[in-house]
Amino acid sequence: MKRPTRVPESGEAAPQPEWRALATLWPYLRDFPVRVGVAMACLVLAKIAGVVLPLVLKQIVDTLDSRVRGNDGTGVDAVVIVPLALLAAYGALRFTNVLLGELRDVVFGRVAERAIRRAALNVFRHLHALDLDFHLSRRTGGLSRDIERGTAGISFLLRFMLFNILPTLFELALVVAILAVTFAPAFAWLALLSVG
Repeated sequence: MKRPTRVPESGEAAPQPEWRALATLWPYLRDFPVRVGVAMACLVLAKIAGVVLPLVLKQIVDTLDSRVRGNDGTGVDAVVIVPLALLAAYGALRFTNVLLGELRDVVFGRVAERAIRRAALNVFRHLHALDLDFHLSRRTGGLSRDIERGTAGISFLLRFMLFNILPTLFELALVVAILAVTFAPAFAWLALLSVG
């Protein structure tokens, strides 16, 4: 049976999100600084490859009207070379993006699994430390389901915070910097305003 959500009364403040839950996950990440660092480096490189891809394509398209000289002194039309260079650059950057994302998951997998195991072990120890009255008055079968949901939630929080929120902010900062340098700061502010 689903518990009804408590609605705050008119004089009460609205419930705040539990940011303390994220702070409790920090010790799990501290145990593997090298793995977390490598995973974040893979993530940063993948984001850079994803952001640089349109810039590389722009440079290739801009050179469509130029001519490239061959070794024998004859002119080779850029129309032949540009599509091949475009295909190679796109393939290399796309491959780099996917490869670094997979490497990130491989490196971070052990961290997430260790965090889940440690959290479940802490809950299990806490349950065993409770008095007999608690176990007799509760449906302890439902507790195992709740523990499983909690451990899945820890994995979700770790992955979501490290691999969705932080990378999105990093990618936004990269794009805003490129817009500010390439065009004008007004475009950067417009991008920030629209995302905000």
